[in-house]
Amino acid sequence: MKTEDFNYYLPEELIAQTPLEKRDDSRLMVLDRKTGEIKHEIFYNIINYLNKDDILVLNDTKVMPARIIGEKQDTKAVIELLLLKNIENDKWEVLVKPAKRVKIGTIISFGNGLLTAKCQELGEEGIRIVEFFYKGIFYEILDKLGSMPLPPYIKAKLQDKDRYQTVYAKNIGSAAAPTAGLHFTKELLNKIEKKGIKICYITLHVGLGTFRPVNVEDVKTHKMHSEFYQMTKEVADVLNKGKKEGKRIVSVGTTSTRTLETIMTKYGEFKETSGWTDIFIYPGYEFKAIDAQITNFHLPKSTLIMLVSAFASKKIILNAYEEAVKNKYRFFSFGDSMFIK
Repeated sequence: MKTEDFNYYLPEELIAQTPLEKRDDSRLMVLDRKTGEIKHEIFYNIINYLNKDDILVLNDTKVMPARIIGEKQDTKAVIELLLLKNIENDKWEVLVKPAKRVKIGTIISFGNGLLTAKCQELGEEGIRIVEFFYKGIFYEILDKLGSMPLPPYIKAKLQDKDRYQTVYAKNIGSAAAPTAGLHFTKELLNKIEKKGIKICYITLHVGLGTFRPVNVEDVKTHKMHSEFYQMTKEVADVLNKGKKEGKRIVSVGTTSTRTLETIMTKYGEFKETSGWTDIFIYPGYEFKAIDAQITNFHLPKSTLIMLVSAFASKKIILNAYEEAVKNKYRFFSFGDSMFIK
């Protein structure tokens, strides 16, 4: 299986640069994964495609203002860090630009010394392990100094940083938004609950994988970076009961999908658990947890287009993407949505 097999043509003007004024005004492509049949909809009508008794699973991670710019203490060279994941206490895995300037022992200062970072370990492709030093509460300092880590294909300035958070974002720790959830409003979630659909929240902190293209020729040799996930007992009980009763589990986003599939693969059931996952889902994978998913349109040759191709089929997904391009759908983080059922 070649990475090139998951490539498709996308005109640059279809990459959404800004969010729509209203979250649920985005377009929705409804895709039947068995027949390939496509319907064109508006996202607020997703409620018409969710059945009473479905279980809707959302990722409640919150994006950190994870991009911080400082200077090397000795040379004053400008250094940018992107916080990826908290390893323990004040030790973090970060992506550094320019990486060649940061060696073991390098000290970087942010906000006139409000925060400093000391490089502890070197990793591959610009990754470093740093320890932060500060007085006060880390996330409050980060809030003052950091900016939202928008993906590199978004060139426009984000006017309202809350638009790169879901309306239900709660547990801080992500380096990128779980973008399929950006289409939901509180009003829409209330309507969904009133219809008799159970809403469950799990957590997966989105990390480096979001920023990394697949750059190997053979898909199976790609290495996923690990991301932290968590599921409560209450949610596990609801999902296990739903599975037994034949209810449909609908995941919102590839992050929710990966979390649910990780837990089901590991334990054969849902359970209260937390840990790190590097699950890589590509065609040939047998889904054990989910029955339908809401997702955005993903980058060519990315692990995410591979995941949705495993859920439907490569042929059906690439045909749907071709249809989306033809109909001028908006792509990627601030783009339109797809419901694969």
